[in-house]
Amino acid sequence: MEIISVNPATGNPLKKYRTHSPGQTDLKIKKAFRAFSAWSSRSIAQRAVCMMAASQVLEGQKMDLARLMALEMGKPLSQGIAELEKSAWACKYFAEHAAGFLEPRAVVTDALRSSIVFEPLGVVLAVMPWNFPFWQVFRFAAPALMAGNGAILKHASNVPGCALALEKIFAAAGFPPHLFQTLLLPSSSIPGILSHPLICAVTLTGSTEAGRAVARHAGSLLKKTVLELGGSDAYIILADADIRKAAEIGVNSRLINNGESCIAAKRFIVVPGVAQEFEREFISLMSAKKMGDPLHEGTDIGPLARMDLRDRLHRQVRKSIRLGAICSLGGVVPEGPGAYYPPTVLTRVKKGMPAYDEELFGPVAAIIRAKDEQDAIRLANDSRFGLGAAVFTQDKKRGEAIASGELQAGSCFVNAPVKSDPRLPFGGIKQSGYGRELGEFGIHEFVNIKTVFVQ
Repeated sequence: MEIISVNPATGNPLKKYRTHSPGQTDLKIKKAFRAFSAWSSRSIAQRAVCMMAASQVLEGQKMDLARLMALEMGKPLSQGIAELEKSAWACKYFAEHAAGFLEPRAVVTDALRSSIVFEPLGVVLAVMPWNFPFWQVFRFAAPALMAGNGAILKHASNVPGCALALEKIFAAAGFPPHLFQTLLLPSSSIPGILSHPLICAVTLTGSTEAGRAVARHAGSLLKKTVLELGGSDAYIILADADIRKAAEIGVNSRLINNGESCIAAKRFIVVPGVAQEFEREFISLMSAKKMGDPLHEGTDIGPLARMDLRDRLHRQVRKSIRLGAICSLGGVVPEGPGAYYPPTVLTRVKKGMPAYDEELFGPVAAIIRAKDEQDAIRLANDSRFGLGAAVFTQDKKRGEAIASGELQAGSCFVNAPVKSDPRLPFGGIKQSGYGRELGEFGIHEFVNIKTVFVQ
């Protein structure tokens, strides 16, 4: 069986890859487990040497790897370089902080001594998406490997070159052979991989539907899961917001990675008095963004990752318009090759439209008018998703109160775009998943938090 990578900017095939057979898959998992057994006995300081080296490998190869991403999934070069630099930062951060996160903790009880220790679980399966082919993997792998685990990667089938490059990065950094391995397999193989007795847990970043399927199977096997799923992040624009700044941040957040990001801003909820001004600024800034070849300098928006994704997005836009939304910018599929879709703004969006109810995975913004501040908060929370949210106001104290106590999401920001950061836990609630990546909470997801009691 073969996997063929396709350039979404042209529709032309790039390269063919042979998938792994059942026998090869079994052997790779067994080798990963043997490597884990040795790796877990190394000190955290010894593991950190390899992780720091991975950071250096990423920095040294970032131009070539960014080009690979552009070719396989359409990310503009400048954004690919930024993704690789962020991945290198994650490696460095966990190399420097894992020892503190995993330090045994004494607890005062009636025992002579009682403590909490953190031990690795084993070989973790990572099911990863195409939209951030390196960052999504490193935000799992950096903490998981520093905790002493091994890893098997089942990457998205449209980025096989990136998947194999990841395996080579860990090898070049001096990690034990086979500790981190890539499997080239279709999604239908995931239940079989997860059922392998040497796979102890699974982390998945992807659609809500994919998360449900993996959670069901993992649950039947009583294997730990961490799920980072879809999102429809709401940005609330209050009456005292800096409208120009809010529009600039909103546009850049909506268009990051060609709009194909779970935590991209998707719904802009504006209170009366500033709605028209915000819409005018937002549309002006969106219209100035340059769509084109992701390999060309100055390109802001490349193609979507696949033609079927472009077609699905266009159906959501057209249906929203039929239901009463106003297409204030874009909304027309361009002629010519490639999975391109223009920056698009839908205004007067309401409940019952795909632009309100569903995740739009592409450069399409939905602007929703609220009755007042409390209605804006209600609308932001009126979603099956709960990954991220933001509020824009010059009253920072009020903004922080809304973010911390009234918005229903895993990450809430004030006057800033929602983003992931190695220092902070990242994940969602509701149908955006459960569990956390990054930070101290992220490294504790794939460890045995063990109680030790000495009488």
